[in-house]
Amino acid sequence: MSAFILVLNTGSSSVKFALYDEVKLDLHLRGVIDEAGDTPTIQATGTFAAQILDGAVLQPGGHKVQVKWLLDRLTQQIAGLELVAAGHRVVHGGRDFAAPMRVDAEMLAQLETLVPLAPAHQPHNLAGIAAVAAAWPDLPQIACFDTAFHRTQPRLAKLFPLPRHLADEGVERYGFHGLSYQHIAEILPSLAGPRADGRVIVAHLGNGASLCAMRERRSIATTMGMTALDGLMMGTRSGAIDPGLVLHLIEQRGMTPKAVSDMLGKQSGLLGVSGISGDVRILEASSDPCAIEALDLFAYRATREIGSLMAALGGLDILVFTGGIGEHGAAMRARICDGLGWAGIMLDTSANARNAATISHVESAVRVQVIEANEELPIARATRALIA
Repeated sequence: MSAFILVLNTGSSSVKFALYDEVKLDLHLRGVIDEAGDTPTIQATGTFAAQILDGAVLQPGGHKVQVKWLLDRLTQQIAGLELVAAGHRVVHGGRDFAAPMRVDAEMLAQLETLVPLAPAHQPHNLAGIAAVAAAWPDLPQIACFDTAFHRTQPRLAKLFPLPRHLADEGVERYGFHGLSYQHIAEILPSLAGPRADGRVIVAHLGNGASLCAMRERRSIATTMGMTALDGLMMGTRSGAIDPGLVLHLIEQRGMTPKAVSDMLGKQSGLLGVSGISGDVRILEASSDPCAIEALDLFAYRATREIGSLMAALGGLDILVFTGGIGEHGAAMRARICDGLGWAGIMLDTSANARNAATISHVESAVRVQVIEANEELPIARATRALIA
């Protein structure tokens, strides 16, 4: 049996995993443990999927429980499994980590200090690293950072209009979903040819959502800022709001900072506006006016921010949809693109309905693509390169 690279991507509501052959990076297992709802569920594809899924019984208990279950399952169900390394998605790398790096105690201590900037993700990322270290103490582990892709942004795109000393101390826009954007940047030329190096906006739409403006396939602006709470409206996160509103909630309404944090991160977005759910599929199946308004607001915020990034780019050649909603939400894609007719975007209704790779009309001035998100492959590539 070949030796493999294990990839763990522990998100805010799921644990994604993959096994890649060390030599050719052939994919032998890819799956996700979804913790949304009362009972965790697992999906998997690839050579080893049958072994992993056979008789699988998951119990609630959070990411830590699911990661341990997965690691035990890999060793119990795949006879003779040999791992050469594990690669991890780490959401926040701050200023210090602008490229994938091998994990050590000093790095972990630094990453712990960034937990307050990504509280819905960073603790899970670090827990995954700890779980692998407990299972295989001598296994090399590589951390790959979502923020790293955005380090190419010009200084003006990173700056907040705050006292200068704060910027000097690292208070700036970092951006997230970088591994997803990196994958799009790597494969876009094979789909769009030379236009891939032009003016591109990628919409990563899922429970977490953001946009990235690229030129020559490098990030020049993005909607998330110092934290993953900024920018677009999301499943349960508010996205950008008036900072004075935060002060009002604390000073006038007597809310504690912790209560405000929980509200903005866990009780807002689609869930907060609808009062029903943060899941687009559930809201689209509802006739409740609040559900319809939540969907309309999600699309409006995305359309408005796409317009903002078009200003930063000086126009638009390609719009890419990725992520769970971006890949499968035909109705939401139509809602967003309907608000961009002024930019020359025209959808092919039939292609959009079947989630085709290219969903723009032949007469559209802007090419519109749907590309499957794959944060695991860039992690596998970086891991192989660092252990070579």
